[in-house]
Amino acid sequence: MKSHALRPLWVVIGLVVLVLIARAIYVPKSFGVHERGYMYGWYRADNIEDWKKVTVKYQGSDYCNACHPDKHESISMTPHAIIQCENCHGPALEHPSDPPKLTIDKSRGLCLRCHTSLPYPTSGRANIRGIDPDTHNPDIECVMCHNPHKPSLEGLK
Repeated sequence: MKSHALRPLWVVIGLVVLVLIARAIYVPKSFGVHERGYMYGWYRADNIEDWKKVTVKYQGSDYCNACHPDKHESISMTPHAIIQCENCHGPALEHPSDPPKLTIDKSRGLCLRCHTSLPYPTSGRANIRGIDPDTHNPDIECVMCHNPHKPSLEGLK
């Protein structure tokens, strides 16, 4: 082979070797290795104890239902039933007993996380009723007109 063909080949081989050396140095030995023989994935066996120390902040809808059965029942008959209460009301880990309410995020941005129209038919978002935030009452919060616990046309305040 002529030298003009060998030089790029050596450069590519050098880059591959550098990437493999960097991977050996920076990627932990336990990363991606599972008992079942699956080798690659976002899992690190050495990290299990770290995750056990993380305090879970979210309690789930069943926790909320114990004290708020009326709200739980009203929302369970709506499209918002698939959303955990804490997505809007915040984590219930330190739910205050006095005052008995969590801080409620009534910002427009919270609703727009799901209700901004997206043109992706295969993502599942096309099944969610969306709005154009620039033209649909852009100066007011959604809760001024809509009740999130009754999210339908009948749920208008």
